[in-house]
Amino acid sequence: MFPGSEDFVLAESSRPPRARRWLAVLATLVVVAALGGAGWIWGRDQLTALATPRCQATATGESVTFSPEQVHHAATITAIAMKRGLPARAATIALATAIQESKLRNITYGDRDSLGLFQQRPSQGWGTQDELLDPVFATNAFYDALVKVDGYENMEITKIAQEVQKSAYPEAYADHELEGRLLASAISGHSPGGLGCRLDDPEGRTDTKALQEALQTEVGVAGSAEGDTLVVTADSELVAWRVGAWAVAQAKAHALTSVSVGTHTWTRTRDASGWEWSSAGDGSGDATRVVLTLTP
Repeated sequence: MFPGSEDFVLAESSRPPRARRWLAVLATLVVVAALGGAGWIWGRDQLTALATPRCQATATGESVTFSPEQVHHAATITAIAMKRGLPARAATIALATAIQESKLRNITYGDRDSLGLFQQRPSQGWGTQDELLDPVFATNAFYDALVKVDGYENMEITKIAQEVQKSAYPEAYADHELEGRLLASAISGHSPGGLGCRLDDPEGRTDTKALQEALQTEVGVAGSAEGDTLVVTADSELVAWRVGAWAVAQAKAHALTSVSVGTHTWTRTRDASGWEWSSAGDGSGDATRVVLTLTP
């Protein structure tokens, strides 16, 4: 026995069981780390298994991540702007506002009588409680107010926030302008394949009628049911990617398992490949055809 090692043995034997268990775990991790590549793969897989579902929007080489719930609402906000024929800047403004006001969550509470994605107040004439908790109604109400602001397309977001939201802290909206711009670009179709989601397996089956109604209401396009798929023929490749991104953002809510735009496909999965679109063939397929795969 090395000199002084008996002190270590005595100290170790006097440790409580929990402490000894943690030392055993630490020793195991050291061994795993020493295994090099195998240890790295094991650790990566464990992190993937523990990670919560997330969505990622990428444009101009930058990315932001949000929860599926947040991106679900971001897709509604962006799609409605496009359906109304508004510029992408309008969607950026609306998204930055919703991130600041509610973190892109449709909440039932807020300052005084504020509600919903934009924390609009019934007492200020935005609508009834039930209306403001409807994301489609609340989003349209926001855009109705935004388009009345002359020159909003080129105005600083802090000034727009003051005009539309009557905010006491308009400078806070500027903190979320980049996030809003990346989401708007990825969801509007201007950054093809820019939106992906890592999701758990679907819960329940797809309500095809509800999905068709949401697609028509928010995006303004019709989808025809063909077996276990919903097929959309878009007017252009840009609109096709818009539909595809919207569908990925709605995949959790509507139990979708894959989305294809032309020869590019997003496949529902929990690992990091859920953030990406794969391509097949020579790229000569119909770029305006979008196929949503349902859970029967």
